[in-house]
Amino acid sequence: MSQAPGMRRADKQLGAQDAIDVMAAAYCGRLATVSDEGEPYICPLLFLWRDGRVWFHTSAAHGHLARNLAHGRRACFEVDEAGETFAYGRFLCDTGLAYRSVIVFGPVEVVESREEKAAFFDAFMARYHRESGPQRPDGFYPQLGAVTVYAMSPDRITGKQTILPAAQDRWPALDRTRTPHAQPPGPAS
Repeated sequence: MSQAPGMRRADKQLGAQDAIDVMAAAYCGRLATVSDEGEPYICPLLFLWRDGRVWFHTSAAHGHLARNLAHGRRACFEVDEAGETFAYGRFLCDTGLAYRSVIVFGPVEVVESREEKAAFFDAFMARYHRESGPQRPDGFYPQLGAVTVYAMSPDRITGKQTILPAAQDRWPALDRTRTPHAQPPGPAS
């Protein structure tokens, strides 16, 4: 697995393990694919980071996402966690966002094995909705044939972050205005 070639903001780059930790903890993500006509498509999904891969599922119906993946297996998957916005300078445009985000690039494959699909749903339900009992038995998925499970194998993972600056490093205590010589317009006459 490689890091981003020449990330423009290398000062914001997350380390490899930090990027994986963000992936594993994220609640949902977005999968981006491209159609055979070059039309981009992005789909929000609940997912698992499991065995070094991104796992997700959809209906077995051959919809937009399935058509795009049939056309081309390569995709990217993004997760993020937004923090607070903060002022760093004296103009409204001098505002930033504390965040962490990760993008995974790689091929997506259909998981065919009923055992692997059931193992995915065991982990998926344990993560998102743990409510079993006599009315909801563990490990029983009679609709496995009605869903498609996918696994994305990363060949590249990139992560970025902006850390919320301490109060003394934000406006008005510290002025990091990007256009220090700009003058706001005077009052209208």
